[in-house]
Amino acid sequence: MRKAQRERLSDLLPQISIDSLDTLTDPSALFDTPVNAVWLEVGFGGGEHLAAQAQANPDIGFIGCEPFINGVARLVRTVESADIRNIRVYAEDARRLIEALPTRSIERCFILFPDPWPKRRHHRRRIVSPDTLDELARVMADGGQLRLASDHRDYVRWMLFHTLQHGAFEWCARGPEDWRTRPSDWPPTRYEEKAAQRGETSIYLEFIRRARADK
Repeated sequence: MRKAQRERLSDLLPQISIDSLDTLTDPSALFDTPVNAVWLEVGFGGGEHLAAQAQANPDIGFIGCEPFINGVARLVRTVESADIRNIRVYAEDARRLIEALPTRSIERCFILFPDPWPKRRHHRRRIVSPDTLDELARVMADGGQLRLASDHRDYVRWMLFHTLQHGAFEWCARGPEDWRTRPSDWPPTRYEEKAAQRGETSIYLEFIRRARADK
């Protein structure tokens, strides 16, 4: 990383970074101006999707999680150049942040092209898991949307099986085009573009958080 990039990162990142999980008792309070809802992206990579969503939805507060500094630096550059005000960043394991979020505090969650950990002995590292889905079911509001995507066929089957098995989420698909075609309000990521260059087909899964029985 060049010196100028390091300086920009050191200047701007503290302003948009979530350093203490104690601040998550009210996620909407993380933002300088009032927001109508809070959306979460787990593993934003280079931040292309996160930045595009934030620009398209200025009334929404966005929390992005990404443990790799190069991806965080790329997003910070975009935030600075486009003057994006409604993004906050957690640069560690997303699972820790999700566990700290209040119940029913997230209206939409994105997990797009996560590491598939293809070897069987590494499957326990997959972010889409029964434990993570338990926590997402808790923190997501009734009717909230969970969006998953991957070009890795085994991981797609894994995500679909575990999310449907969980029971808190309803799959929105009514036909093959619903999982073969990226919705118009779903900006692409560079991982998706790389998959297309390799000739791989991406799959898009949308789920709705079912209404709780105690509502």
